[in-house]
Amino acid sequence: MKRSCTRLRRGAVMTVAMGVLTLPVAGGAAATAPPAPPSPSASVSEGGFRPLTPAVKRQLDKAVRRVMREAGVPGVTVGLWAPGKGRYVRSFGVADKSSGRKMSPDLSVRIGSETKTFTVTALLKLVDRGAVRLDDPIGAYVKGVPNGNVITLRQLAGMRSGLFNYSEDDDFFKALTSRPRRPFTPQQLLGYAFRHPVQFPPGERFSYCNTNLILLGLVIEKVTGRPLRDVIREKVLVPAGLRHTSFPVGAEFPKPHPQGYTSQTASGKVEETADWNPSWAWAAGAMVSDLEDLRVWARTVATGVLPGGRTLIGPATQKQRLTTQPTGIVDVGYGLGIFDVRGWIGHNGSLPGYETLTVYLPAERATLVVLLNTDIDHDGSEPSTLFGDAITKIVTPGNVFDLRAQPAVK
Repeated sequence: MKRSCTRLRRGAVMTVAMGVLTLPVAGGAAATAPPAPPSPSASVSEGGFRPLTPAVKRQLDKAVRRVMREAGVPGVTVGLWAPGKGRYVRSFGVADKSSGRKMSPDLSVRIGSETKTFTVTALLKLVDRGAVRLDDPIGAYVKGVPNGNVITLRQLAGMRSGLFNYSEDDDFFKALTSRPRRPFTPQQLLGYAFRHPVQFPPGERFSYCNTNLILLGLVIEKVTGRPLRDVIREKVLVPAGLRHTSFPVGAEFPKPHPQGYTSQTASGKVEETADWNPSWAWAAGAMVSDLEDLRVWARTVATGVLPGGRTLIGPATQKQRLTTQPTGIVDVGYGLGIFDVRGWIGHNGSLPGYETLTVYLPAERATLVVLLNTDIDHDGSEPSTLFGDAITKIVTPGNVFDLRAQPAVK
């Protein structure tokens, strides 16, 4: 099992995966007021979105099958939508290798670090209400946090806190892989993180870290006096009309769902994961969703606008969410629980046995969702990134989704 940022890590961005990404970037401490954000598609090259003609769909079929074959992916579902350009929804392979049950678009999956977009949205709704401020120190809400008097909620959401990532702790790794069905509490997770010194002064650089989201989840619970899952359901899922998205308490997993396959195990052998307990990821990666809900959520989280035109997040707060900082990967920035990969706005997710990618391209009002039932890397890259890269090379050659680190140009 790779000790990345959760593989959840991977939950994120870069494969260095947003989960694993701990690449240092230049820059000093973040200012109290955020800089004016670039356009979400500022890094976009010209090229547009190719109409989804039968010929283009055949190209996509071929590309998806190639990635499946090369990366050893059992099953994958791809959804691609663009107004006036068509839609492409296909499932390939199997949901369960033992039974041969086919992958299909109606299956629920564990979404890993895409959970971060929901947790941060719940936080931003509290910001809109004036219940919290992004530049409040975490120490005002949670005691015992190293550097808690200077690390802000903004730095936690933007992955610039300097805290140690609990999912990279050796004892956590042993505990999770020896008993993957055991429950973890947020306090236990923070215990693994806080035994380590801070990695750098807050705001100094980007480093993807699940500890940050555990803390933000606790902030939401403290301010509202309610469980995080209830706040997310009432304030985010219900307004957005997401009826098949949930925050499990333990290992519950709505049916139908695919079996998951991972090599992140004590033995290093591939094991099935559908009944593993995702509580170890909590506010950073425990949620479940499906293709249709993620299609809706892609646009909602990227724009702050609900289906029907009402706002989920106020425009000024949404602008702060989309204010990105460098990550160490060319043309990839990270905002508040969300990334911008060459114009594609959203997040990816990776949990043992499952990976997802949900992104929106504002310039074309296009949505891409990828769901698969393995998190086993191929040549150091997450399979969700490989699918995103292969698909966007065909339909948006000017906006290729590539999270793989690029070598520095000297």
